[in-house]
Amino acid sequence: MWLNRQYLVKLAGLLLISLAAWYLGYLFAALVSEETITTSIAHLKDIGKKPVLRAPVPKRQKCDHWSPCSPGNYAYRILSGGGKGKLAKICFEDELLISEEKGNVGRGINIAIVNYKTGKVTSANFFDMWEGEHSEEMMAFIKNAPEGSLLLMVTHDDGSTRLKNDAKKLVEELGSKEIQNMKFRSSWAFIAAKGFKLPDDIEKEKINYSDKKNNRYGGWPAEIQIEGCIPRNLI
Repeated sequence: MWLNRQYLVKLAGLLLISLAAWYLGYLFAALVSEETITTSIAHLKDIGKKPVLRAPVPKRQKCDHWSPCSPGNYAYRILSGGGKGKLAKICFEDELLISEEKGNVGRGINIAIVNYKTGKVTSANFFDMWEGEHSEEMMAFIKNAPEGSLLLMVTHDDGSTRLKNDAKKLVEELGSKEIQNMKFRSSWAFIAAKGFKLPDDIEKEKINYSDKKNNRYGGWPAEIQIEGCIPRNLI
């Protein structure tokens, strides 16, 4: 008899707890919006997940260098043309000196002259070496560059057919080791200093010879580029 009474007490207590739990659940559902419940469940699911680490977007460097030049240096990048569609570019200190955007790039040899002390372009021009005789004009342009100038040169299309030996010798005297080897439609880029010496460890020149078996653009080889950093205290 005593056990039956104890059982009934436990049963009544369980029913009372279940009724209270149901009522509290009903009251909670009535007071809290469905959106809040959904958000809370989503947050609970996220507990324990590892945070997703996202690498910061790389900062753009001057002249689109992969790595920045240290303070006290000029940044340069010279990109030759490739085929008919990709025109040459010369960039110095993040300023395009010769490019399609500026409308001053052309077939032949493109040259930009920069004042080394100020880092500003003083003149820029291109000399067609396929049509017309412009080799003498190019020589005069180079000779008129003041002492203390940087000369940045690059080809688009053909830069050799009408390039005279005297002009090649003049560029060679500036330090070029490839100007004498340039052939029809070779891709060529070169940087030189007039009146002072550039460091030995910077990239000054590159050439890509036209090869019918390996050309990327039919009759044209792939474009090439040189880039680097020039100290501002050379003179």
